[in-house]
Amino acid sequence: MIETIKEHLAEVEKFTSTSKDEIEAFRIKYLGKKGLLNSFFAEFKNVPNGEKKEFGQVVNQLKNAATDKVNALKAALENQVEAKGKYGDLTRPGEPITLGARHPISIVKNQIIDIFSRIGFNVSEGPEIEDDWHNFTALNLPEYHPARDMQDTFFIQTDPDILLRTHTSSVQVRYMESHKPPIRTISPGRVYRNEAISARSHCFFHQVEGLYVDKNVSFADLKQTLQYFTSEMFGKSKIRLRPSYFPFTEPSAEVDVYWGLETETDYRMTKGTGWLEIMGCGMVDPNVLKNCGIDPDVYSGFAFGMGIDRIALLLHQISDIRLLSENDVRFLEQFKSAL
Repeated sequence: MIETIKEHLAEVEKFTSTSKDEIEAFRIKYLGKKGLLNSFFAEFKNVPNGEKKEFGQVVNQLKNAATDKVNALKAALENQVEAKGKYGDLTRPGEPITLGARHPISIVKNQIIDIFSRIGFNVSEGPEIEDDWHNFTALNLPEYHPARDMQDTFFIQTDPDILLRTHTSSVQVRYMESHKPPIRTISPGRVYRNEAISARSHCFFHQVEGLYVDKNVSFADLKQTLQYFTSEMFGKSKIRLRPSYFPFTEPSAEVDVYWGLETETDYRMTKGTGWLEIMGCGMVDPNVLKNCGIDPDVYSGFAFGMGIDRIALLLHQISDIRLLSENDVRFLEQFKSAL
């Protein structure tokens, strides 16, 4: 009898199934009211006294093995059914996916790039850590030139020749050094100036500067290019150019767009004039062309530059420039519906 029970014990250990019916049949066979275990317990009284101890141990071992086997197979079956129901039920609602948002700086920069790309301007980039030649000297700003004081500069360590670029005009210098006219490029990027941080200014900000160099380029070409840009960017085609000074352009001008005086916000933004300054521009100084290896007697060109941050504040009615660099999710989520 003991040997028979041990055979059943080996059978229990080998048994496996993924069928609910087979597992239930196995349970009834061993653990049911009319199962083998109850019949083995009923035979206990007929076992010789010298074998009762071993007989009882083997029967209990069979009972525990059968019980553990049934529980383990049922648990595995339930987990399988749960997983199938979770991933196989196409009627279940989808998991919510949080959508990100483009940064307002990226939105405006991409709009500017798209507008100028339509009229043949490509995009050029350069290093943010720049040398004195490309950031100042080549742009008609030799050492000790008073106009250098217009741009408070961050220098790297104690080397006066290495600095954080103060404008993306340095990219234009590098582009002219490595490309021959005709040149038509815009240079978006981050620039740095040692300025006090406030709601209207920051120690770093973003610019887009444009350059066009070819034969017979005139100031009229510059004006028409800028008029096209303002019409596409702001929906405003009326602009004016006011005489100004930049060391690397001559003549130079500040560009204003007529914003209008239709709302109270328009009055506040334009200080009651209706005009809003958006960029600086001018004809490239012949000395700059010469410094970059371009013959100023053959070629001429124009350049312009604008602050991306300023335009982002304007278009999205943002009151504080510091919001653009604080990574406040509550602020950034407002731009989910933007391009």
